[in-house]
Amino acid sequence: MRLLSQFVEAMDLTDLYSASERINSVSPRTLLKIVLYSYMNGDYSSRSMKLNCKRDINFMFLLEGAPAPDHATFARFRSIHFAPCAMRILAEMSNALFDLGEISGETVFIDGTKIEAAANKYTFVWKKAVTPN
Repeated sequence: MRLLSQFVEAMDLTDLYSASERINSVSPRTLLKIVLYSYMNGDYSSRSMKLNCKRDINFMFLLEGAPAPDHATFARFRSIHFAPCAMRILAEMSNALFDLGEISGETVFIDGTKIEAAANKYTFVWKKAVTPN
């Protein structure tokens, strides 16, 4: 969590700040830290992000003493601010991990993850269907 915080502090986030300077008394940089940390823990719900900001000490550390934002703030941040620059931010993150030697960059894994909206045990995603896309 502290490593993520240091990493986000070192990033160039001019794209993220382009729409507005502050979002509901919390900076976009702080919201990015919370969203990325929540994603790292496999939690994608804006309502649970709000709840974690009130209960989890790691999220409180990332908030830096600011009050916990509302779930709508997280949803707006993801759709308005994070979505346009997400590819660049995540590419910068993977490049930094590559430079640190944490990832090799040689192997791409295609696992059996179901991508369909109506996924059940009778629907499959085959490698031949995924490879062209």
